[in-house]
Amino acid sequence: MEQEQQYILVSAPNKPGEAFIRQLKFGSIPFAVIVNNKAEQTRLQELGVERMVMVDTNEENTWIVPEWPVGKVFLFENSLTLCCRYIRICRTWTSEPLYVITQSNHPRLIYKGLGANYVIYTNSGEVSFLIHSAHE
Repeated sequence: MEQEQQYILVSAPNKPGEAFIRQLKFGSIPFAVIVNNKAEQTRLQELGVERMVMVDTNEENTWIVPEWPVGKVFLFENSLTLCCRYIRICRTWTSEPLYVITQSNHPRLIYKGLGANYVIYTNSGEVSFLIHSAHE
């Protein structure tokens, strides 16, 4: 039996996240985005994102597993609180690696403790190296 195609899940509230989405699109890698507001949803639709999941990060009963299989997760941090909530949500959706990409000095142990497999610090916003992780 053939396994159903998994989708990389991305939270892209900033320029590095948007750059990563462009790279996924360019590489024809199946992906979806997670958003928590209409403005972000509209912004990402304008980037050409077709598959997306909207969650209310304040209401746990809205954290319903998407209808498509979630693979690796790449969360681009813009806010410690939101990133922590996304980790809690996404960790229940997949057993694949979960990456947090941050430009801040927030404690890595918080993210690791919530279930992130990798916390990647970048001050340049350069994320092209992540595409290799998405392909594996």
